[in-house]
Amino acid sequence: MRKFPWRLSGLLAATATVAATLLAPSTAAGAAPITVAEAIGRQDGAPATVRGYVVGQPTATDTVLRSGFPSDYALALADTPERTSTSRMLYVQVASSFRASWGLRGNPGLLGARIDVTGPLRAYFAHPGLTSPTAFAPAGATPPPTTTPPATTTGPGVPGGDHDSTYYRNAVGKSGAALKTALHQIIRTNAKLSYDQVWNALKATDEDPANPANVILLYSGRSQSKSTNGGNGDDWNREHVWAKSHGDFGTATGPGTDLHHLRPEDVSVNANRGDKDFDLGGSAAAEAPGNHTDADSWEPRDAVKGDVARMLFYMAVRYEGGDGFADLEVNDSVGNGSAPRMGRLSVLRQWNAQDPPDAFEKRRNQVIHDTYQHNRNPFIDHPEWVASIWG
Repeated sequence: MRKFPWRLSGLLAATATVAATLLAPSTAAGAAPITVAEAIGRQDGAPATVRGYVVGQPTATDTVLRSGFPSDYALALADTPERTSTSRMLYVQVASSFRASWGLRGNPGLLGARIDVTGPLRAYFAHPGLTSPTAFAPAGATPPPTTTPPATTTGPGVPGGDHDSTYYRNAVGKSGAALKTALHQIIRTNAKLSYDQVWNALKATDEDPANPANVILLYSGRSQSKSTNGGNGDDWNREHVWAKSHGDFGTATGPGTDLHHLRPEDVSVNANRGDKDFDLGGSAAAEAPGNHTDADSWEPRDAVKGDVARMLFYMAVRYEGGDGFADLEVNDSVGNGSAPRMGRLSVLRQWNAQDPPDAFEKRRNQVIHDTYQHNRNPFIDHPEWVASIWG
């Protein structure tokens, strides 16, 4: 033993190193959690686990809500629970796999909780952030796995999937005009249908999930046989939610045949709505329970108010004056006539918040993407982007 003292000392040192490694705190990222301040200063795209307090939900670069959360898509972290300065917050994207447990709309009690989140450190809402997270856990809990969440199968009839790392990768992290421009570039390269092809497409996109022989009519909410499309009084026809006279595009291939705003509707109800803008109030609309109308506006039933709003927001982003068509924009007016405008913006924003996307709307978006136009309505996937673009 005296002849080889280095062997004993080396063994002891190695044992101490292994023990220290085993006993040291670990996280999903393989290191101790970093603070929010550190994460803000490290926006290099590398993965990290960040520990902080949930202080609200970001809806724009400089806006974080502390109540009345409109969605489950994002949350803000800070190093102290009373933090109010957005410059000292980290904006965290809540991917679809985690929204049921970590979204603030469904879990408002998370406000003030201290949590660990793992994912790449990069901008979200044009603000220091963490996107495409791979793990959430209460602070100090058993470290979450480092693997990504289980992939969500997508396809016709299977709404969902997290498209942020693929389809929306050039839009994630942006806000305002930059977000609108990025989304336009993403969704403008869609396949186009003829007006005749729209008939059969609507039979697939708006199929009644309880009766595959029927479609659901947008305003009246009635389930009606697919075979009764046509021009008679009780038939259903093709309703342009963005009135085709607002921009004078008619039924031309492009905005006139874009499935993202074309819906089946009773012929007489469609005629009653006409080319009116959308707003609150008016008298009860015939053959359309829950709808109201007056001389210059239409109010749809509550169950589709958000659907209508998101269709109009899609059109305002998709058609920006290219393709030989007018630049379509939403405004806060009614009675827009033939101008390429639809209103009322303040009401549409309210409807988007109060009526979030349901399974029918999400499935419809997926069918249009997979089978027909191969583009998506981004405001169905991300309703919070409405507030980011239009305030």
